[in-house]
This record gives sequence, C-alpha cells and structure tokens, in this order.
Amino acid sequence: MTRADQPSRRTVLAAAVAAAAAGAASPAAAADTTARAAKAPAATSPKAASALVDNHAWTSYTDWRGGTADGTRAVSGARPGLEIRTPAGRTDYTDPHTGTTATWEYARWTSPVHRLGVPSTEVIASWNARTPAGTWLQIELTGTYSDGTDTPWYVLGRWAAGDEDIRRTSVDDQSDGKSSVWTDTFAVDDPASGLRLVSYRLRLTLYRRPGSEVTPTVWRLGAMGSDVPDRFTVPASSPGFARELAVPRYSQEIHAGQYPEYDNGGEAWCSPTSSQMIIEYWGRKPTAEALAWVDPAYADPQVCHAARYTFDYQYNGCGNWPFNAAYAATYKDLQGVVTRLGSLGDLETLIAAGVPVITSQSFLATELTGAGYGTSGHLMTVIGFTADGDVIANDPASPDNDAVRRVYRRREWENIWLRTKRYNAAGKVVSGTGGVCYLYFPARPTARQRKALAAVGVR
Repeated sequence: MTRADQPSRRTVLAAAVAAAAAGAASPAAAADTTARAAKAPAATSPKAASALVDNHAWTSYTDWRGGTADGTRAVSGARPGLEIRTPAGRTDYTDPHTGTTATWEYARWTSPVHRLGVPSTEVIASWNARTPAGTWLQIELTGTYSDGTDTPWYVLGRWAAGDEDIRRTSVDDQSDGKSSVWTDTFAVDDPASGLRLVSYRLRLTLYRRPGSEVTPTVWRLGAMGSDVPDRFTVPASSPGFARELAVPRYSQEIHAGQYPEYDNGGEAWCSPTSSQMIIEYWGRKPTAEALAWVDPAYADPQVCHAARYTFDYQYNGCGNWPFNAAYAATYKDLQGVVTRLGSLGDLETLIAAGVPVITSQSFLATELTGAGYGTSGHLMTVIGFTADGDVIANDPASPDNDAVRRVYRRREWENIWLRTKRYNAAGKVVSGTGGVCYLYFPARPTARQRKALAAVGVR
C-alpha cells in the first residue's frame, strides 16, 4: 500500500485525468455464511461490464497450435501449453539490474490477431507459466489503432518465477507518441482524442540456457482491454447474495522493516500479502524448502516469500499486477488473471461461487469509514458480503492478523473501487483504478465457478 502522504511509484491511468496519481498467524475463523465526493460531478449512467471490458486468452491445445510458431510446440494433456521444441536462434541479454550479460536460446510464438469487442484505451496482459531454473519469458504486444496505424512491439514484461537467472522486470520509456506502457499497462496517451486500440497480437519469447533440454511451459496467455468512462462517482447498487468465505488473514504491517530490498519491507506489501491469502484459500502454500531463505524469527514467512517473487526490479515494488497473477499460477493447478469488473454485483457473483477477489483502490481516510488511513493505491481481498450488502474484506493494512477482517460500507467501497477520477488530499484531481482486480482460481474450476467466471467475462 502507498499511504496518502507517500510518493507513489505506480501511475494509475484513467482517461482525461488532469494529474495522474502515482501509485500502492492464523487462518480466518469465519465459516461460510449466507466529503469530497459531494463536490464531484453526478454519477454517470450505469454500463454493463461487457460494454467496458474485453477479456481474451489462449489456453487450449487448439489455441497453441494456432498463431505463428517459430521453434515452439503445443503440448496436450490436462493442462495444454506451449514449450520450446527447437530453438529458433540465440541472443545475448544484458540484465539491466545486475549488469550481467548471458547468451540464451529462444523460440517464439505469436498469437493470431484478436479484434477487441471493446475498442480500448488500456490493455493489461496476464500469463500463467512454469519457468524452471535456467529459463524465462518475454511478453510483448502490438496492435492497430482506430486510425488504421499500428503500434510498435511493446514489452509488457520479462518474467521468471525465480530471480537467479534474470531479475523479473517491466520496461520503462516505451511510447510511439500515441500510446505508452506504464509498468504493466498499455495506455492510449490521449483518450479524449477518440483514438482507441481496436485489435492486438501478443508475442511470447521462451528462453533457456544454450544446450539445455529444459523449457518454460506457458499454460495461459491473454489480455484485458477496456474503455472505462471518466467518473468521480458510480451509481449505487442494490445488495445481492450474502456469503463469507473462509480466507486466511495476513497483515502486511507485521513485516514492516523485513527485507527492505523488496519495496522497503512489509509496509508496501499489500499486493503479495493479498495474493498469499487467496493462494492459501485454494489450499496451496510454499514448501518448507522454498521458505528456507526466510529468517526463522519472522512470522508468516510465506508473505516474505510472496514479496520476493512478485517483486518488479524496474518498478521497484511488489505491485505489478500481472506479476502477482503469474506468481499465483506458479502453484499447482492455479490460474491468475488481471481484469476489471463493472459492479459489486460482479463481485457478488464470484463470491457466491466461492471465488474471492483482490481489488485495487485509492481513497482519502474520510472516504472509507473504518479504514483509518488514506492511500494512493492499495490492494485488499474481498471475501464476502453481509446480509445488508456491506463488503467484507481482508485488509492487509491492519496492525496484526486478528485485525485483518473488516466490514466496509457498500456505497463507499463501490465508489472508491469503480471510479476513475478522485480528489487527493491536496484537492487535486487524480486517477482511480476503474474496477481493477486479480482473479485466482483452479485450472479446472467447478461448473458453478466456470459459470461465475464466464459471467464476468473470464474463461
């Protein structure tokens, strides 16, 4: 989490924003149960989520056999994927964070063109993969604008599950004068101009040590395109399904000062702490061997582990959205996706199916009753809804694990999460996230879970 008075490192993008805001024990005992905004413009008319967001992913054996392969092969089985067959060539890569230059074999796969059902101002990719020691991935995007011109190939991430071969990283300073990449988000520079991205392709490059027989395996590759309108407020929704999920509770605050090389220790670890809560909800956890590097005096070492293995060395933080989803998918038979939802009704649909959700929001201390703080960017885990429709959240910005479970007012929550514009503590107009969230779910979800995910546009 980034406190309201701290400088932010993430630029949270929204259309036509005057000044961008920079952004960031024991399991739950709960069993399943059934000031400034007043000065803002009136709420915009509601829009269906399907009118705002386009989700698309390549996941099947047929998908991987499509596109253009250059040294890759599709592999079948319970979880189809893409691997290196015969390297297409070799290249040198100098890691900007270590200065080390190494030679790598590589193979490439380029997706077919996906035409966006929602001509988009923003696109965020997600990928799920296994990268054994001696391997890593690069993910790129190119697209076509509504004026008929094309973007360059943009790098959306250089990623490995570990940190010994390369340092996982986003890439700064990518722009063509019409769009830019901000850490993990492709964004049209001037949405008010009417320019939109109407289609895209994604390109995967799989790397390994020369002469090695090991290979990365990619199970899921996709992106979320969106065009969320400018709004200070959103229409109020009516309560729906009441349920609370038994999600483990972890505080980021008990890790303050631990491993400061990973974004200054636990104070900023809202994203990996939230990720770890849901990973463990699904019954996964790092092994004792994987946690051996953590000081045994530290409680909840798996939170330290999550911070290390979501850390983006360029962004200098643990809040890279796709890196968190990719980390979740390193656990057996889990998938991770970054998307946007359109309403609290969407959240209720997922909770009713047993799928907790990590949401991203920013707010003043006065805008969220009971939080006790303000932030320019923070991740929380939504675990349920009360009978009155209020939001039950595991808030990692709590003094200890026992204090993590919070109940927040429905109307306040939906507004701070779904808006794209807000006023900061200095009275300046800055950005909101417009409903960004992470979804982690099994590789083979139940029929009810599949139906709920499909209802919010994720397959």
